[in-house]
Amino acid sequence: MGTVSKALSLLTYFNHGRVEIGLSDLTRLSGMNKATVFRMMSELQESGFVEQAGTDRSYRLGPQVLRLAALREAAVPILSVSRRVLRDLSNETCETTHLSLVQGTQLNSLSHAYSPRHATKVMMEDAEVLTYHGTGSGLAVLAYAETAFVDAVLEQPLCSHTQHTVTDPNTIRAQLAEVRACGMAQSIGGFEADVHSHAVPIFGADRQPIGALAVAAPVSRMTDAQKDLIPAALRRAGQALTHRIGGFPPADYPQEVEA
Repeated sequence: MGTVSKALSLLTYFNHGRVEIGLSDLTRLSGMNKATVFRMMSELQESGFVEQAGTDRSYRLGPQVLRLAALREAAVPILSVSRRVLRDLSNETCETTHLSLVQGTQLNSLSHAYSPRHATKVMMEDAEVLTYHGTGSGLAVLAYAETAFVDAVLEQPLCSHTQHTVTDPNTIRAQLAEVRACGMAQSIGGFEADVHSHAVPIFGADRQPIGALAVAAPVSRMTDAQKDLIPAALRRAGQALTHRIGGFPPADYPQEVEA
């Protein structure tokens, strides 16, 4: 990883539960030495990507991030377009729906919607970093990503989130073949215990996956009826979102979700 990539990777540790991070915590989270982290954060601060706040001088995201986010949304309005899709999909399935986007070598949660139907629901966090191997969303992206990208992901150490997380690259490759056959990925307890997720890839104008749309439900609510409803609703929503952002699925993308 180059110097620029290392510096930008420090920004990925910010999320809704961690809007301000001190130098010591950034050092611990990144695994870099403290002097290197301080130098990189100082450079990011000079460019407006971070700023310091509070008496402890913790870092938070700066105005440059907002400017770039606004430019990105103006060019590819996926956030504004996805909100309606997520809400309608959540209302139809009565479960949590979420959209994640590929950002370099990471898959970041962008937006989500909750159904008011159930008091108990799968909780999400915007800007949460998802793993490719442990989530339905990640598997949906990998199934249609370029071979070099898949190889790079699976060559890295694959962590276990739960006892059901699959970490063997060969097993994961077999799963990806199954996803390509039906156009949809599933993960049962792979990222969070007792959560059953379904996901479909979202494609850009170049027919490459830019992210994934998913429905996450407690395993206990996955009745036969839901196992039929969720894939059908998710397929329609995924196709609609890809179309609305000007994307196209690859020619071999299945048009029907197999039961």
